Amino acid sequence: MTLIKSISGIRGTIGGKVGDNLTPVDAVKFASAYGTFLKNNIAKDKLTVVIGRDARISGPMIHNLVVNTLIGLGINVIDLGLSTTPTVEVAVPLEKADGGIILTASHNPKQWNALKLLNAKGEFLSGADGAKILEIAEAEAFDFSDVDSLGEITINDAYMDIHIDEVLNLPLVDVEAVKEAKFKVVVDGVNSSGGIIIPRLLELMGVEVIELYCEPNGHFPHNPEPLKEHLTDISELVVKEKADFGIVVDPDVDRLAFICEDGEMFGEEYTLVAVADYVLSKTPGNTVSNMSSSRALRDVTNAHNGNYEASAVGEVNVVELMKKNNAIIGGEGNGGIIYPELHYGRDSLVGVALFLTHLANKKMSVAALRASYPEYYMSKNKIELTPQIDVDAILAQMTEKYQNEDISTIDGVKIDFETEWVHLRKSNTEPIIRIYTEAPSQDAADKLALRIIDEIKVIAGI
Repeated sequence: MTLIKSISGIRGTIGGKVGDNLTPVDAVKFASAYGTFLKNNIAKDKLTVVIGRDARISGPMIHNLVVNTLIGLGINVIDLGLSTTPTVEVAVPLEKADGGIILTASHNPKQWNALKLLNAKGEFLSGADGAKILEIAEAEAFDFSDVDSLGEITINDAYMDIHIDEVLNLPLVDVEAVKEAKFKVVVDGVNSSGGIIIPRLLELMGVEVIELYCEPNGHFPHNPEPLKEHLTDISELVVKEKADFGIVVDPDVDRLAFICEDGEMFGEEYTLVAVADYVLSKTPGNTVSNMSSSRALRDVTNAHNGNYEASAVGEVNVVELMKKNNAIIGGEGNGGIIYPELHYGRDSLVGVALFLTHLANKKMSVAALRASYPEYYMSKNKIELTPQIDVDAILAQMTEKYQNEDISTIDGVKIDFETEWVHLRKSNTEPIIRIYTEAPSQDAADKLALRIIDEIKVIAGI
C-alpha cells in the first residue's frame, strides 16, 4: 500500500508499478481528474489553478507533469515553484484562481510525494468533491483541449514574500514588540522550503537567526515529522548557542514545533495551546481542534470563557467545525495552527509570528511559558497494517469492550476516561492504525497505550 488514494488527494512513493506507487502515469491521471472536476463544475471559459511544491527530490518531476497536464486540459497555471502549503493556500484567493495543487507529502520521508488539492477559497476540498475526483480518475473520463485552446503558464516566485507580508500585517502580530525583545532563535527547515521562508520571516521581525538544515535540496537530514526523537540536533544547538528557543517545521511548513531554551521540547501539542492563549487574550471567542489533540486547549479556552469543540481528524474537518462554531483560532495537535483572520489552513508562519508576539508580551522564557499551561502527556503509537487485519472489526470490538465509558465513533473510536483518553483510528495518509493516549503523566499515558495495543493485538491475532 504505497499509493494511497483518498478524498484529500493522492499520496505515494516514487517509482515502481503504475497503480501501486506514485508513478508519472498516476500523477498525470490524478491531475487530469482534478482539472476535469474543475471544468465540470465551474462555468468559465478559462480556468486558473495555482501550483507550488516543497523541496522534495521528486518535486520538479511531479511538478512538470502536473503543470503540463493542466495545460493540456486548457487550464491556465500560476506556477509558484518552490513554495509551502500555506503559501499556495494564501495565493489561490489573492489570484482569484479556481483551485490549487500543492505537491508535497508533508511529514512523510523523502521517497514519498503527493498531490494536495484545493478549492477556489484556497481550502482543502470537501469529502464529497474528493470522492468525485476519485470517480473521474477511475473512469479516466478526461477530455483534453485542442492545440488552439491549451492553457498558459505564468511564473510567479514572489508569493513567499507576499505570504510573509500578509502575516506581518495581521493586527495581533506586533513586530515592534518582537524587535525590542531581541530574540535569538535556531531554525530547523529539514532542507525544504521552510528553510527559506521561516528565516526570512524572523529576520523581518528583528530576530537573530541560526540556520540548521535550511538548504532546500530535499535531502531530509532526519525523519521530517517534527517529533522529539527526530530533533536531537536542534535541541543540542539551541543549548550550545544559548538561543531563546528553536523552531522546527515539516517539509511543507504547515506543522510547527518549538524547542525550549534548555533543549527540551515545548511539545507539538502545546504549539496551538500557546498561540490560542495569546489570541483568546486579545480577541475572546471559541476554539476547535481534532479528537487526537490535547485537552489543554479545552482548558485554556474555558479559562478565557470560550467554547471548545473537537472535530474528526483531518484539516478539512477542523475547518468545517471552526466555521460552524465561529472559532477564532483552531488547528491540530500536531503543531498545525489555523487562524481564519488570514486563511482557513494550517500555517506555521502565522504560528511563529503570533508565538513570538505572545512571548514578547509575556517577558518570560519559553520553558516558563510551557510550565504555565495545564500538564498533560501524550503517547503516540501505531500498528502497521497488513491485508489480513480488519480494522473496522477491531474498532467495533473495542467499542463494545468499553461501552460503559464515554465513547465517540465520529472518527474511529475515542474512549474518554475520567483523567485520560485513548483515540484509535485508521490513518488517512499511511497504512497504519494510530493509537493516541493522553494522561496527567507520561507513565500513565504510556501504560494506557501499551494496554490498548495488547488488547488490539489479541483481537487481531497478531
